[in-house]
Formats: sequence, structure tokens, C-alpha cells
Amino acid sequence: MEVSSRKSAEKRKITELLDKVSAQDTVIVSELSRLGRSIKEVLQIIEELIQVKGCKLILIKQNLHLDPSNQHDMTNKVLLTIFSMVAELERDFISERTKEGLRARKAMGIKLGKPKGVIQKSIYDQDKEKIFQLHKLGVPLNTIIKTHLGYGKYLSLKEYIQKRS
Repeated sequence: MEVSSRKSAEKRKITELLDKVSAQDTVIVSELSRLGRSIKEVLQIIEELIQVKGCKLILIKQNLHLDPSNQHDMTNKVLLTIFSMVAELERDFISERTKEGLRARKAMGIKLGKPKGVIQKSIYDQDKEKIFQLHKLGVPLNTIIKTHLGYGKYLSLKEYIQKRS
């Protein structure tokens, strides 16, 4: 199972991992920062994995092997806290540097974002002709979605038609 720390815990499947993992399992993580965004979140997930679920955890970059049979190892607790703090600070520094770079570009008069009038690709592009034929015939958007496409949402289809008319 692949997990990403850029999204919420639900979207990055951390809750799914915690639900599925058992005492016989070993969770391997490339680095501590992949588990969560904050020190608190990372330590909560590690506690859940090791103390509650009783599984092993291997953190490759930090070269740590955490075993539920050795829960009271103070060295690991200190290292986990420090590594979590460093990872959180690193994310904060990256974010700040990105914001500084964007501010600098804006100060130089460079417009940020996509140019006005650019139309991005859409899920509806594959059925463009069908959509416009049905719309021209007066078929309601909800009917187009439910009966003729089988995918999409009312507002996104409405916007698609407006932008491409």
C-alpha cells in the first residue's frame, strides 16, 4: 500500500493502513516525514502502530527499527521526537522559501498562475460532440449525466458547456 503525506490522513490511506495492520505485520516507511505533517500527528501514528496494533515499524532514512517488544527504549523515543521535529521544520522552510520565491516573482511584475482564457483539459472532452448535441436538443444536464454519460456532476458539466460555447 502506498501512502503520501501531502494529503489528509483519510486520502493518504493512513486510516486504512491502521485498520488493516496487525501484530504480525511490519510497516516500512521511506522516512519519518511520510507518516504525517506535524510532530504530534507522526507520534500519534507511531504510537497506534507500535503500542496499539503491536506491529513493527522500519524507518529507512532514519535507520530505525521499532519493535513493540521494546516500547520503553528512551533512545528511540528521543530520536523519533527529534526526527519528527526536523521533518516538520524542513516542511515549514520549504513552504516559506516557495512563498518568498512567489513574492519575489510578483514583485518583478511576473504574473502568477495560468494565463486568462486558457482552457484546461476536461473529463468531458471525450464526449464533447455528444454533450453539445444533447444540450442543443434541450436535454437537461442531469439527464445527460445520468443517462448518456454515466459520470460527472451538474455544476461541472454546466461550466464545461458555458466555457466551450
